[in-house]
Amino acid sequence: MPVFRLVFLVLAAMLASAAPSAAATPAYGYKVVHVYPHDRTAFTEGLFYLGGFLYESTGEPGHSGIRRETLETGETVQSRGLPPPYFGEGIVAWKDRLFELTWQSHIGFVYDLSTFTPFASFTYPGEGWALTADGHRLIMSDGTPVLRFIDPETVKEIGRVTVTDEGRPVQNLNELEYVKGEVFANIWRTNRIARIDPKTGKVRGWIDLTGLMAGLPPPDQTDSVLNGIAYDAEHDRLFVTGKLWPSLFEIKLVPKAAAARPHPVLRVHE
Repeated sequence: MPVFRLVFLVLAAMLASAAPSAAATPAYGYKVVHVYPHDRTAFTEGLFYLGGFLYESTGEPGHSGIRRETLETGETVQSRGLPPPYFGEGIVAWKDRLFELTWQSHIGFVYDLSTFTPFASFTYPGEGWALTADGHRLIMSDGTPVLRFIDPETVKEIGRVTVTDEGRPVQNLNELEYVKGEVFANIWRTNRIARIDPKTGKVRGWIDLTGLMAGLPPPDQTDSVLNGIAYDAEHDRLFVTGKLWPSLFEIKLVPKAAAARPHPVLRVHE
């Protein structure tokens, strides 16, 4: 092999090894701003904040339902049960209505947002896991890597997108919240929340909430996983909780390296 060709190949290999690789998906930690009481008997499936109240849906047959709660005390001020055999899942508000999914019954229910009076139902294929809305459409998860887009007036699917991270599908998308143009999604049985671009399905960032319950009373069951995201757009507040958790947290996102462990001094509302 001519010397100049050998030198060229060596230089090419060196340049290739020095070329920057694709940037990893950004990672975020958290700082706790407030800790609020949460009903530790609530098997949280859906959560959102509206008009000064939290709205929460709960699962398990015989224990499913929807409720309106006071943030500061965790007190339930209004509720409606969902009878067996239904397993309640995600909820979302749209205008004067509240939509609720069920897990494996292929049916959802529509309520008056103020009174919780039911006045319609709708059907869908597959499982129902969570709901949010982007101001134009409802967005639904079903435990797969797919987000479905639903017309809130006809309650029919009008599109879908597959969620990927660095080209790989992201399984077990669970509770959803629309936050500043992104869909935040709990990943079932993990401490992570994905920040998803709803146009492309690509994960823009990962939020790691490991250690959030450190120093607080542990939940009662092994299924007591992180699940529940709510956003107060007016005051830019982000809330998270879990199934059967005794606490709900207001958090601020920070670059992963800046996240404090353990918690800073907490301001607890009793």
